[in-house]
Amino acid sequence: MHEPGSTPQDRFPAAERFADGAQFIAGRLTKGTSGRTHAVVDPATGAEVYTYDLAGSDDVDAAVAAAREAFPAWAAATPGERSDLLHRFAAVVAERAEDFARAESLQCGKPLKLTREFDVPGTIDNIAFFAGAARHLAGQSAGEYSGDHTSYVRREPIGVVGSIAPWNYPLQMAAWKILPAIAAGNTVVLKPAELTPLTSLLFAQAATDAGIPDGVVNIVTGTGKEAGEHLVGHPDVAMTSFTGSTAVGKRVAEIATATVKRLHLELGGKAPFLVFDDADLDAAVNGAVAGALINTGQDCTAATRAYVQRPLYDVFVERTAALMETVRLGDPFAPGTDLGPLVSHAQRDRVAGFVDRARAYARVVTGGETPLGDLSDGAYYRPTLIAGAAQDSEVVQSEIFGPVLVVLPFDTDDEGIALANDTPYGLAASAWSRDVYRTGRATREIKAGCVWINDHIPIISEMPHGGYKASGFGKDMSAYSFEEYTQIKHVMFDNTAVVRKDWHRTVFGDR
Repeated sequence: MHEPGSTPQDRFPAAERFADGAQFIAGRLTKGTSGRTHAVVDPATGAEVYTYDLAGSDDVDAAVAAAREAFPAWAAATPGERSDLLHRFAAVVAERAEDFARAESLQCGKPLKLTREFDVPGTIDNIAFFAGAARHLAGQSAGEYSGDHTSYVRREPIGVVGSIAPWNYPLQMAAWKILPAIAAGNTVVLKPAELTPLTSLLFAQAATDAGIPDGVVNIVTGTGKEAGEHLVGHPDVAMTSFTGSTAVGKRVAEIATATVKRLHLELGGKAPFLVFDDADLDAAVNGAVAGALINTGQDCTAATRAYVQRPLYDVFVERTAALMETVRLGDPFAPGTDLGPLVSHAQRDRVAGFVDRARAYARVVTGGETPLGDLSDGAYYRPTLIAGAAQDSEVVQSEIFGPVLVVLPFDTDDEGIALANDTPYGLAASAWSRDVYRTGRATREIKAGCVWINDHIPIISEMPHGGYKASGFGKDMSAYSFEEYTQIKHVMFDNTAVVRKDWHRTVFGDR
């Protein structure tokens, strides 16, 4: 059931802030110039929340120009000055936490308790981390490595960063894209997904209200084909940072190559959940359900492939299915809701297609259907457990991006680790065992950017996030992300007080 008498305006009173448009350029909201509109839809009800003018190439040009104009002064600011503004930014977002939480729930279908307790606090923590990290962008002393010369390394910002964020975590993805870039002295043009622009716009407005100069953070809300590709190919954009599917990431890389841009890609995932026969079964079952259903499974690090050693396999399937059946689907704004809808009806239908095709070669243990009754208007899909699929089947190899967990058995440790590595992806994984030697081997041999032990899904600002293989390259969060958003310069001094004629004679001979 939905909140009695609730309307989109009741759910998101801050919507009136976007009356002037959904493009945030040089510190103000404007309307897009593409000549086409797009509606933000509440996926829980199918109701339109906000209709806006999409960005066209002219808007991208204006945003890049604003970022380029703001870059010299922002790059020249001291780390302390940038840090102070980022601390203010964190305070402004904290003051508006409820607006952010409600907007994120409304546009994505996330339970409000999740956005209040996870998405918004995580974003504020991320800002606070980069406020501190901005003061530690040190170069490196290299000393005297060549005779009478002293060398050192400068770390410098790159310039205008063009970033593209997905719809599954629009607020956190805006933070992951914007914060390390501006903390390092760059300026940013971010294109959020057209389905979910609201919190990115609130985020940019909060940055401006905190005192971050106009043009440092810009938002263009348009389609990937028009606004996104124009941003990636823009000659004044020095770097592209993209999070999304591997297929689209390949297209982004192709366009960026034409202008030899710095490129950061965080792409798809198909995270294995490896359960050895000595694991704590209760913990593993609870971890599998939480890890598979986080954000309705629309998470590239979600647990999607559970490999369970043969002695535990049958009971794991039985208990995981039983726990999934207790998960409460409902209105994202209702306190008792565990799981909201998928982001759109199109995404729900895509997920349902994977499950329906799997019925021909596997067993749907639970779920595999859309709920009826009060939830029938929304993009809901029941938590689904599939067993009996082959390793090379579609549901094991392809990213479904929904509340679907596939369970397969394995016999030996060697086989389990080999199966965990047997997809094109390598973003995240987890291993469950009481044996430190088994888990230590898993951390060494599983090819993924993150391997959790006896847990699945937590992330922290201080540690990096990024993938191996077809999951992309480069890191979000942590001090490691500065490697993406800075370039290094070797500086060398001649320590002598005289012109080194002997060096010239060596190169050119006597003159």
